[in-house]
Amino acid sequence: MSEQQVAVVTGANSGIGRATAIHLAQQGMRVLGTVRAAAKAEKLLAMAAAAGVTVEIVELDVADDESVRVGFEQIFAAAGRVDHLVNSAGVGGNAVAEECPSDLYNDVFNINVTGAVRCAQAVLPAMRERQSGTIVNITSVAGRIAALAQSPYVASKWALEGVSEGMAQELAPFGIRVAIVEPGVTKSAIFAKNIDAPNSTGAYDDHYRRMFQFYGAGMMNATDPFEVGKVIHHAIATDSPVLRYPVSWAGAEMAGLHDRIDDADWLELGMVADDDAYMARFQEIFGVDIRTS
Repeated sequence: MSEQQVAVVTGANSGIGRATAIHLAQQGMRVLGTVRAAAKAEKLLAMAAAAGVTVEIVELDVADDESVRVGFEQIFAAAGRVDHLVNSAGVGGNAVAEECPSDLYNDVFNINVTGAVRCAQAVLPAMRERQSGTIVNITSVAGRIAALAQSPYVASKWALEGVSEGMAQELAPFGIRVAIVEPGVTKSAIFAKNIDAPNSTGAYDDHYRRMFQFYGAGMMNATDPFEVGKVIHHAIATDSPVLRYPVSWAGAEMAGLHDRIDDADWLELGMVADDDAYMARFQEIFGVDIRTS
């Protein structure tokens, strides 16, 4: 009998992380889910129990070096190994570049980029020694398209795409697979929390309104996070891996189009003054209807 695979899923308390932790457990893996506060993991534990599986909880804050060190010490002490790491922990961040405080860039990067790197660094020495393992980094469609009025979030997800591409080549000689999963709009608490529209200058009303228009349409069509969990399991288990896996509403359309969008079209979209004309042109370029009525 083959040894049970061990998966660690960060950000397991909600959304994609929670769904992925439960789905991987349903596929027979031993799953350890990291959360910032174990006392707030009741819904995760209840959903896992309802699905007939167990997800073990580990308190860990990906934004803190010492917390990651201690958390992964506990993980290795409990499970002995980590075969698959899913970096799902993340935060949003709304602001146009002119209005974005530097500390917001730093905070979002520290979680979305450096947090993923911290966790990868914790598991890679043992993976290299075994010559096997998988790192799955959850980026976003905003890691391929510069989503409007979300400068810190976009910057962090583009950065994680670059880190992931580099890791894929760096780790290939050691038999370690890297997968980039790029969700579009998925049912998740991150959207309910991500409602800031700073507009401190008053100059960017159109930008914030159109950003919320996109997510308003997205939430009407949002993908169940368990669909993302299935894609993540496929990325881990497939015998024909690829580097990128777009998923969820608008994910495949927008991520796949980035390199085929003419720069002039991109700039012209920003010049469209009328909202209806903007939404029509958006659909022409991306093939995604962001109308909500």
